[in-house]
Amino acid sequence: MATILGDGEFIYEVVNGWGSLPTGWMLKDVAAVAVDRHDNVYVFNRGEHPMIVLNSRGDFLRSWGEGVFSRPHGVHIGADEAIYCTDDVDQTVRKCSPEGKVLLEIGIPKHASGFMSGKPFNRCTHTALSPAGEIYVSDGYGNACVHRFSPDGKLLHTWGESGCGPGQFYIPHNLCCDADGWVYVADRENHRIQVFDGGGAFETQWSNLHRPSALCTGSSDTPIFYVGEAGPALRATLQFPNLGPRISILDRQGALLARLGHLPAGTTPGCFVAPHGIAVDSAGAIYLGEVSFTAWPSIFPGETCPAQLPTLHKLTRVPSRGTTAG
Repeated sequence: MATILGDGEFIYEVVNGWGSLPTGWMLKDVAAVAVDRHDNVYVFNRGEHPMIVLNSRGDFLRSWGEGVFSRPHGVHIGADEAIYCTDDVDQTVRKCSPEGKVLLEIGIPKHASGFMSGKPFNRCTHTALSPAGEIYVSDGYGNACVHRFSPDGKLLHTWGESGCGPGQFYIPHNLCCDADGWVYVADRENHRIQVFDGGGAFETQWSNLHRPSALCTGSSDTPIFYVGEAGPALRATLQFPNLGPRISILDRQGALLARLGHLPAGTTPGCFVAPHGIAVDSAGAIYLGEVSFTAWPSIFPGETCPAQLPTLHKLTRVPSRGTTAG
């Protein structure tokens, strides 16, 4: 039986077992996903083959990045089809061709800036491009800021500091830009998305979210935002209801349009463990990457982690049926 998720106009069918790999290959944690103009899916993962490229049917096309990346964390595709790969342990952002050739490197490999120094990078997390091609980098686990670079990698501006006020961050974990140049930052442990103009001036914030970790927007005149929320990870709160893990869909004002996912965390179709990266293709299908292996000990304390876990999901959009699903 098909697994259906969603509300109102946003109804999705879970595609069970989507994606095929060469014999003997296995996806580990999928830190990030991105979709190019041909609806090819770039799966940035922490297995032996860091970048795996699939077509929209899930057929394997190619892989690259072996021996290059330390720990994949974020991926973004620019208008020129370049692939921006953020590696939080290597402390770098690499701009690559679709075939994996490194075209630009920002940051010094294996060299972290001082903790909370505000200087690039201390475990950077994700990358986004402005309409003019400027590069924004959220930074990250050992910093609490966003950096803006020129298209050729020169630092232009940095904003943010540790805290919970406007313009402050508690793990800026992901970010995206819209066609008007606004910058949306998933401020994970502050349970919000902050919205800035292209120069870093605070505009507003969206709450009604729990640990927003994955973030992307569809390409349209009225963008929709897709947020992968991590569920409770503290032993005392693991069974608290209505907190995720899940996908939330928001409009441009941050109003909630739909939520996807059966709660609590689990591995059956329609359940999630640890959303971390998200992307949407031209048909409105959602691709969700999870870091389930890393998160398992926190979310399922005392339980043996399975040898295989679902860490890549495809949800195809289907016509509204006039009812509400789980």
